[in-house]
Amino acid sequence: MTKPIRVDYDRVERHEFEIYKESILQRLDIYIHKRMPDYSRTLVQKLIKDGMITVNGRPSKPAYEINLGDLIVCNLPKLIQPHVVPSDIPLEIVHEDDHLIAINKPPQFVVHPAAGHWDDTLVNALLHHCGVLPETDEIYKPGIVHRIDKDTSGVIIAAKTLKAHGDLTKQFQDRVVQKSYRAIVEGEVPFDEDIIDKDMDRHKKDFEKMAVVKKGTGKSAISFYRVIERFNGFTFVEVAPKTGRTHQIRVHMASIGHPCVSDSAYGRRDALFLRDLGATEDPLVPEPDQPILMRQALHAFRISFTHPASGDTVEYSAPLAKDLELVLELLRKYKPQLQPAQPAKAKKK
Repeated sequence: MTKPIRVDYDRVERHEFEIYKESILQRLDIYIHKRMPDYSRTLVQKLIKDGMITVNGRPSKPAYEINLGDLIVCNLPKLIQPHVVPSDIPLEIVHEDDHLIAINKPPQFVVHPAAGHWDDTLVNALLHHCGVLPETDEIYKPGIVHRIDKDTSGVIIAAKTLKAHGDLTKQFQDRVVQKSYRAIVEGEVPFDEDIIDKDMDRHKKDFEKMAVVKKGTGKSAISFYRVIERFNGFTFVEVAPKTGRTHQIRVHMASIGHPCVSDSAYGRRDALFLRDLGATEDPLVPEPDQPILMRQALHAFRISFTHPASGDTVEYSAPLAKDLELVLELLRKYKPQLQPAQPAKAKKK
């Protein structure tokens, strides 16, 4: 049974938020919960009632509708959360040695513990498998040097020693790690390959999402893509992000009109059905009325970096997840390309 989160009122951190955009006007408790997601909305409401969250220097109410110019000050007590516990969860190991481990992460698998997921994450599974992982300043992310989204499948690396963790973290910070993803996107991508160079920042209306912003007003984000296979109304692509922004590939591909299939946050549909491919039944789909894909069609395919012990360049890859393989097989059957692709010179976005 998951232990409840406790609050340490003897350790308080101050956070200030100045409201200057109309697009984020909403209830006070909802706004604070979105900005500080580790604090549940119920806890936020209690802190507002206790006077630990004020608006313009005065106590407020959870239902207060924030206004332009408001200054919200939050004196938030530290959360005392459950210790990370080992969990006997099967892992598909791509590679393992004394210094690191590479895992083929399935979709719907959270990487590290957080609110709502304290004992069913990749970290819990790694602790059970490895026995111990290097502790860092982020106590709920032992061994973790990078992340992929819960609903993204594919290869992910974890460090098994403190030295390896420091070395790998620096490689990610220095942007020398080479990563490539494979995605099935909506529509027919016009170029065989291209570079997307568009800054990114938090979405103005939803802090859980990211968005492309005007050049120079956000963080630099660069992705290179190439087409692997074309279909009628869909494209199978490989994308190599040069930077590592949150949701970068999903946002970049959506920004050029080709979001990942079944991307509920940035795409055109929440799920893909057989009927979306123009078919009513198929032996590969036992229940045609059920979705054939219920998560973004994105897979971390390959990662390359310098091994922290040997100094050699190493590369690990993970085969495409079964649900994406099924989608590709059905696309080849029901959505074959109608005409040859027209080669196009890469055009900078």
